[in-house]
Amino acid sequence: MSSSSQSLGGATRCGRVIGPSLDKIIKNAAWRKHTFLVSACKSVLDKLESLSDSPDPSSPLFGLSTSDSDAVLQPLLLSLDTAYSKVVEPALDCSFKLFSLSLLRGEVCSSPPDSLLYKLIHAICKVCGLGEESIELAVLRVLLAAVRSPRILIRGDCLLHLVRTCYNVYLGGFNGTNQICAKSVLAQIMLIVFTRSEANSMDVSLKTVNVNDLLAITDKNVNEGNSVHICQGFINDVITAGEAAPPPDFRLILEPPEEGGDGVNTEDEGTNKIREDGFLMFKNLCKLSMKFSSQENTDDQILVRGKTLSLELLKVIIDNGGPIWRSDERFLNAIKQYLCLSLLKNSALSVMSIFQLQCAIFTSLLRKYRSGMKSEVGIFFPMLVLRVLENVLQPSFLQKMTVLSLLENICHDPYLIIDIFVNFDCDVESPNIFERIVNGLLKTALGPPPGSSTTLTPIQDITFRHESVKCLVSIIKAMGTWMDQQFSVGESLSPKRVENEVPTDNHSNPNEEEGTTTDHEFHPDLSSDSSDAATLEQRRTYKIELQKGVTLFNRKPSKGIEFLISSKKVGSSPDEVVSFLRNTTGLNATMIGDYLGEREEFPMKVMHAYVDSFDFKEMNFGEAIRFFLRGFRLPGEAQKIDRIMEKFAERFCKCNPNSFSSADTAYVLAYSVIMLNTDAHNIMVKEKVCIHGCHSLFSPWQMTKADFIRNNRGIDDGKDLPEEYLGALYDQVVKNEIKMSSDSSAPESRQSNGLNKLLGLDGILNLVYWTQTEEKAVGANGLLIKHIQEKFRSKSGKSESAYHVVTDVAILRFMVEVSWGPMLAAFSVTLDQSDDRLAAVECLRGFRYAIHVTAVMGMQTQRDAFVTSMAKFTNLHCAGDMKQKNVDAVKAIISIAIEDGNHLQDAWEHILTCLSRIEHLQLLGEGAPSDASYFTSSETEEKKGLGFPNLKKKGALQNPVMMAVVRGGSYDSSAIGPNVSALVKQDQINNFIANLNLLDQIGSFQLNNVYAHSQRLKTEAIVAFVKALCKVSMSELQSPTDPRVFSLTKLVEIAHYNMNRIRLVWSRIWSILSDFFVSVGLSENLSVAIFVMDSLRQLSMKFLEREELANYNFQNEFLRPFVIVMQKSSSAEIRELIVRCISQMVLSRVSNVKSGWKSVFKVFTTAAADERKNIVVLAFETMEKIVREYFPYITETEATTFTDCVRCLVTFTNSKFTSDVSLNAIAFLRFCALKLADGGLVWNEKGRSSSPGIPVTDDYAPNTQNFMQVDENISYWVPLLTGLSKLTSDSRLAIRKSSLEVLFNILKDHGHLFSQTFWIGILSSVIYPIFNSAWGDNDLLSKDEHSSLPSTFSPHFNGASWDAETSAMAAQSLVDLFVSFFTVLRSQLSSVVSLLAGLIKGPAQGPTVAGIGALLRLADELGGRFSEDEWKEIFLAVKEAASLTLSSFMKILRTIDDISDEETLSDQDFSNEDDVDEENLQTMSYVVSRTKSHITVQLQVVQVVTDLYRIHQQSLLSSHVTVILEILSSISSHAHQLNFDLILQKKVRRSCSILELSEPPMLHFENDTHQNYLDVLQDLLTYNPKVSLELNIESQLITVCVKILKMYLKCTLFEGAELEETRQPQNWILPLGAASKEEAAARSPLVVAVLKALRGLKRDSFKRYAPIFFPLLVELVRSEHSSSQVPQVLSTVFHTCMGPMMSE
Repeated sequence: MSSSSQSLGGATRCGRVIGPSLDKIIKNAAWRKHTFLVSACKSVLDKLESLSDSPDPSSPLFGLSTSDSDAVLQPLLLSLDTAYSKVVEPALDCSFKLFSLSLLRGEVCSSPPDSLLYKLIHAICKVCGLGEESIELAVLRVLLAAVRSPRILIRGDCLLHLVRTCYNVYLGGFNGTNQICAKSVLAQIMLIVFTRSEANSMDVSLKTVNVNDLLAITDKNVNEGNSVHICQGFINDVITAGEAAPPPDFRLILEPPEEGGDGVNTEDEGTNKIREDGFLMFKNLCKLSMKFSSQENTDDQILVRGKTLSLELLKVIIDNGGPIWRSDERFLNAIKQYLCLSLLKNSALSVMSIFQLQCAIFTSLLRKYRSGMKSEVGIFFPMLVLRVLENVLQPSFLQKMTVLSLLENICHDPYLIIDIFVNFDCDVESPNIFERIVNGLLKTALGPPPGSSTTLTPIQDITFRHESVKCLVSIIKAMGTWMDQQFSVGESLSPKRVENEVPTDNHSNPNEEEGTTTDHEFHPDLSSDSSDAATLEQRRTYKIELQKGVTLFNRKPSKGIEFLISSKKVGSSPDEVVSFLRNTTGLNATMIGDYLGEREEFPMKVMHAYVDSFDFKEMNFGEAIRFFLRGFRLPGEAQKIDRIMEKFAERFCKCNPNSFSSADTAYVLAYSVIMLNTDAHNIMVKEKVCIHGCHSLFSPWQMTKADFIRNNRGIDDGKDLPEEYLGALYDQVVKNEIKMSSDSSAPESRQSNGLNKLLGLDGILNLVYWTQTEEKAVGANGLLIKHIQEKFRSKSGKSESAYHVVTDVAILRFMVEVSWGPMLAAFSVTLDQSDDRLAAVECLRGFRYAIHVTAVMGMQTQRDAFVTSMAKFTNLHCAGDMKQKNVDAVKAIISIAIEDGNHLQDAWEHILTCLSRIEHLQLLGEGAPSDASYFTSSETEEKKGLGFPNLKKKGALQNPVMMAVVRGGSYDSSAIGPNVSALVKQDQINNFIANLNLLDQIGSFQLNNVYAHSQRLKTEAIVAFVKALCKVSMSELQSPTDPRVFSLTKLVEIAHYNMNRIRLVWSRIWSILSDFFVSVGLSENLSVAIFVMDSLRQLSMKFLEREELANYNFQNEFLRPFVIVMQKSSSAEIRELIVRCISQMVLSRVSNVKSGWKSVFKVFTTAAADERKNIVVLAFETMEKIVREYFPYITETEATTFTDCVRCLVTFTNSKFTSDVSLNAIAFLRFCALKLADGGLVWNEKGRSSSPGIPVTDDYAPNTQNFMQVDENISYWVPLLTGLSKLTSDSRLAIRKSSLEVLFNILKDHGHLFSQTFWIGILSSVIYPIFNSAWGDNDLLSKDEHSSLPSTFSPHFNGASWDAETSAMAAQSLVDLFVSFFTVLRSQLSSVVSLLAGLIKGPAQGPTVAGIGALLRLADELGGRFSEDEWKEIFLAVKEAASLTLSSFMKILRTIDDISDEETLSDQDFSNEDDVDEENLQTMSYVVSRTKSHITVQLQVVQVVTDLYRIHQQSLLSSHVTVILEILSSISSHAHQLNFDLILQKKVRRSCSILELSEPPMLHFENDTHQNYLDVLQDLLTYNPKVSLELNIESQLITVCVKILKMYLKCTLFEGAELEETRQPQNWILPLGAASKEEAAARSPLVVAVLKALRGLKRDSFKRYAPIFFPLLVELVRSEHSSSQVPQVLSTVFHTCMGPMMSE
């Protein structure tokens, strides 16, 4: 039996398929009823036996000729026509095999209708009406196989008929499985048709439809158990069966186009037929989806299912649409013209499935085609999405859930969100879609306002809230994803990008790849229109300002117009204002009317221009008014209406000059029409108003046509308007209300209203306001839909404005500015109010994404707002109220710190505060002691027992710190609150302990990971991290009740982690840490300060392990905090700790200190001047070890450190606690000098390319000018020598002597290394200043004298005056030094002599003797080497010193002149002090003291001059002698002047008597100066006759002798007598008084010397000068002498000199 069936059909391939089916038909046919069919089948079988495969290019059946093909297929047609199921089934099965095996080929269409394939398809479709389940499935299978066949092209009406057949099965199928199969077949057909349209070819790779996806929205109720599985297998079997390779030579030949020509192979050139079919199918589906139910049968569920199926198929087409939809303008326009219109029409329905399909289709359009549908998106987004989203009080639950799902879906595409903002929110002519999305989601997340009525159940409200939060999270996540992508591939990112990265659940096949094709890939004109952020910012700013102006206009129109004109958003001309009023989105129509009715000049001009902008030509009056009032609402004030309608009447008559006799007629009629419209359509109107102003009786009835005609009688210049005209006008107004423009009651729709007005779609929002409960009849909105359709057609060519693509991440700034507030509010409120774990997690995700975006974009305010809010939600500040969501917030905080640490900047402070509080709570939970225990000793030991060793066990524990933690506080509180004394209840403790257990979820590893991760932070991030950690640590440490060290220890850790960063970065980090350690180190809390300094020591020890190269200064910077704290701390404990720390670090890491030596020496320098002896000694011990053992390390890196070492030692020498430290320090200074002299610093300088400069600091700045020309290595002597110089003024003798000895020994031992310039500097800055201490406070030099000395003589010491030994030592050392280096220092002779002269004239005896001895020794040692000028310099210096003291002393004497003579010269008792003023007593005392000092100084000067003369008289020339004599003469004259000032003498004598002081030795001063002067003159005359002759010494001698004799005679003669050469001889002699006798006795030796000098004159000289002195000699004879020596020598003069001369 089987072999016979296999042989049926003959040898041909198609025969083997057809034969068995014909045999089955024969067997199943009824012999009587189907005789003809049976006969035909047998005939064909016989014929097939004789046929063989012979290809015919025009045959529809493979292997047979055309005629044979018709004959062979005829039985199948007959079988299908029988409508007998047993015959039809084999025929359908045969047809299925022929189509599946591609044995049939041809183009199937309704023309010509006698085509065999057309008949076959038509017959197959026809049998579907048999009403049998199996036949329906078989038909569906055959039809799908026919469409699937690559050799059959079903076109035109035939394709539509085929689809209609499947439609009918879906709508009227026997069971749910058949209906689902029909739906699946239709979907698969759509995939096949449009896949071929995409490729423009029959041979394409096909995708299989997913049946489960088709049931996502509709038909869930017809699913019968395993129907989905059955249908999916059904589709898969058909598609798989058709995958068999068709016969190789059996190809489809398409008919040529009608223009002529032969057929063309589609694989070579192709035709538009395939795409035509696709276009036709799409168009018809759209039309089918727009079928509305009739008015008679408004509830036609079949029609609704058909519309739904059409929309589902359209969704399949759009979801799977490829490039053809974007590249082919015809298809894109079809979307705009047909699909968009379908969406518009179906928007009027309240069927949820249709709404869901609309949203799904719109989502696909938005994803794939938004670049070419900008204006359409601008319409549908407010219509479909925003209107539902913004309805908070009474939304449809399913509708709103659909919208929220849509938003979440599109938010998965980051580029889509960015594009929406760029092209709508940044476009002046587009709605703010992104902003409204965010605000709408916020409203939904917050829920209905309190007190408002809503239709939502609590469950629905919570669902809305959570879903809206999810959408907001998706939005901010998309923004972050887009930002990250731009940053990661910014330099190589193309404007082209994947727009559909995340496939949606509504796609027919989620695995398809074509759906990911970029939107802009096929719109190069749009892709190239990339906009930078600057341009978009301008557009966005312009739009915001324009909206500001619109908002202001809607409140105060005049102010709004003024603002817009001033900001140049609107032109200043009336025409430009009119354009703004007519075309701008969002204007309040009532406010427009109010503005147009104003009577001010400019609004009047605007109103006139507004009315003139209308063209009423050929309009009837009713249409004109309706058209005119469409743009605004008439104001309520009658005068405003009057002005507007008056202008309207004028304009209407101007456009229609033959309408009325005058404009008055139009004016009155316009008023009448307005009143009629109000009366007819406003239910609130109860009173009829006559047009002439008369009031009728109250009536419940409206104005009739007769009333209207009667009210308008005589308005046309006294004539009546035609009643037909008025009647028609009445009917027109009453039947169709004149609707003035008004604002929607929903405030959220204002912007979309304006948009629709702008797009010419004024009524569409009323059509889809979602208030209908039933479908609208087609006639109700027919004109509106037709108008909208025309609008779409007019826009189908191109979008109204350019579509922009942005790759600049700066655009996110504007997006964040719009969205961050709503997002923060939504996340915060939800997190605060909801205890749902999933909602909390979602909010925390939102916070994380928001912080990521704002942080990376550098938006500090927004970033800090999110971080602060999130930190507050951790509830760590109020741990007693913590919940799981708070712990989740803590985890999120940690994640943010890890992931976005590089961008947190100042926000780190909040995060680190949270981490600090976590650690604190965890320690409390573990029962660990408080950190305060580290800061105190015995005081805290008692508190440990009161702590929390078993905190998590039950028990009321009333520790103050714990009570504060349990009670909690505000987020910003860091200390215990004011209610610290209140006890905590047991239940609070238990609740707190339970909450602490929640924190166990956060391990110490997670906590520490934040700090360990700091080493991965970028430069700016680690700096900000350290800065924030310092702030947190400061807050911890400064807590008055519970100081903590957690963050401080973390600071040390992160410093260690980041120590290997490059120096540039580490220096910035350390700059912050340094200030922190200093600040805390100076804390009043001693324990905190000690802990901090110890932490700094630990860190420093780690850092000192690193090597430092030469010329770097970082080790010094690292140790700087020790220096600052050491210098500023008032705590001896801290200072001692610092000294110990530095000592430990230096001695253990001496080789790595490098530049840190500067800081080390600064610390020890400060310690050397400390008030505590133990600190000084401790520091010096380390200093001693450093200098002795590690001196080479000091200058290893930088030689200038030597100066710091020296300065430190100098400071130690000033220590007042022990002389041993000072003396040892001085010895170390000498050691340093030896090292310096040996070149210990020079070798380190050889490799340096640049000079370090003069190594002196501010302490030595005044002296640096003397060393500016010095070699840099020699200049290191400066601080050493200067320090020793200062030390010579120490009050301790041993220190003074030691420093002087060391100083001058160093100079003598190493002076050969110094240049002359350097020596000059040493003398000026080192040597000369030390002698100022010898002058002391009683400096005898005046300002003039000071200014005459070198500038470096400026005194800088105020120590005690030297004793004689020190003075002598210093002076002799100076002379020794000068003598030793006389060759180098010879130019400084005058300065040295001046200095020694200053010593001589000092008031103290010791320095004076020292000065005399030094000057004499100087002259003795170098006298033979002095030149004439140098000798002269010596004497001139002495003379200058003497003359300056004389002039300064005379100024002092003048102070006594102010004392009245009565006080000093009266005859009263000298001892009476009561009559003398106290101030005068002080003055007299000072004068007496200075007089004594002055006399001493002058006598010392005379002594020096005399000694120099006597010792070196052989070397002196006449010029030298002249200076010497001038000195002696001036001093002697000065002494004589003082002694013979009787008033002065009396005042001094009385002063001494009152003050009980000894009198100044004025007489002795006069005698000594004259005696020395006389001796020098005599000596010159005797031993140096040459100079005597040259200088006429004899004459000077005679003059001095005469002067002395006269002084003597004056005191020996009677008092008051004047010495006159020509006076009368006296015959009596009065005896001398006691005073005169005393004076005469004192002057006697001087007179004796004078007489001896006269006796020693040569005879000639004596004879020559005898007339001058002879009378005086005679007077001497007459005088009373108190000394017998005077008469004796006088007698000798007469005998030896006068006698011989008289005898001649």
